[in-house]
Amino acid sequence: MPPSVKLLSVASAVPPHCIEQRHAAAAAHRGFATRFHEYERLARVFETSGIIRRYTVRPLDWYFEPLGWPERSEAYLDGGARLFIDAATRALDAAGLTAVDVDTVVTISSTGIATPSLEAHVAGRMGFRPDIERVPVFGLGCAGGVSGLSIASRLAQSRPGSVVLLVAIEVCSLAFRLDKLTKANIVATALFGDGAAACVLQSGEAGIATIEMSGQHTWPDTLEIMGWAIDPQGFGVIFDRDIPPFAEANMAPAVAGILDRAGLGLSDIDRFAFHPGGTKVVNALEQAFSLGQGSLIHERAVLAEYGNMSAPTALFVLERVIRDGLAPRTLLTAMGPGFTASCVSLQRNV
Repeated sequence: MPPSVKLLSVASAVPPHCIEQRHAAAAAHRGFATRFHEYERLARVFETSGIIRRYTVRPLDWYFEPLGWPERSEAYLDGGARLFIDAATRALDAAGLTAVDVDTVVTISSTGIATPSLEAHVAGRMGFRPDIERVPVFGLGCAGGVSGLSIASRLAQSRPGSVVLLVAIEVCSLAFRLDKLTKANIVATALFGDGAAACVLQSGEAGIATIEMSGQHTWPDTLEIMGWAIDPQGFGVIFDRDIPPFAEANMAPAVAGILDRAGLGLSDIDRFAFHPGGTKVVNALEQAFSLGQGSLIHERAVLAEYGNMSAPTALFVLERVIRDGLAPRTLLTAMGPGFTASCVSLQRNV
């Protein structure tokens, strides 16, 4: 029987610049109102998003400068590296380990392009061994934290005793675009923040929780629901306005199918933990899984305090769920480009 994989720690980090939502709304008004006739109608999203503040790798005024790939890439490398080091160091400290103990590092990021990838850029500062195995993963978007946890757990299981470090870093603010006069861009400007989260996993007996199972479901013909449009200035966000109703109609059957393949059912889950993409998405998930209104308190709190950070966001939620007291069986779930649902089940260690 394959060895069980334990989650040893979860930690999070945010960049230094805190932007209150009211200041972001005022800045967006300055940037868009006189050039986009639909702006005033769309601007309500700053008030209805459920977000109070967000964190970014650059101060607010920087985003109003002329920006192309060179400027955005420099900010991604600089900000992403700092976030990597902060989140990874905290996770390793919480696990009682150091960077020298890490055998494999899985890096999840979809908001910038770096070759060598981020873990190579920080290897010297972190103190990774020369023989560490690097597994950079691009393109998972908002599902990246959950899918990354699945990937990291299977790598840990394949080499009993090895230590696997998962780091999910997103610098979503680099997708803020003054040249894009679209609803999707306004929504992104109101929702996105920057952040990172890290987990340490190892096969063995000790740990916070056991990674019980994982799985994905990709819906056919859904490529246009979420993703990036790439042009000479950078990434441009693709958002489908029907994501909340899609989630309400389709998530529960998809998750039920994933669980069924592992011999489980929805009734076996003691606590659902979701990636909070936005207030409407959280409301839709409560409806889809017949949860009480307001039951996803940690999801709403993370959204309010940090915004949607894409991949790390679900791990921010997991960190709070663990701090509050992990249920016997928790299902961590996120949706991302593909359009894909990703799940990981965690059993509390007694």
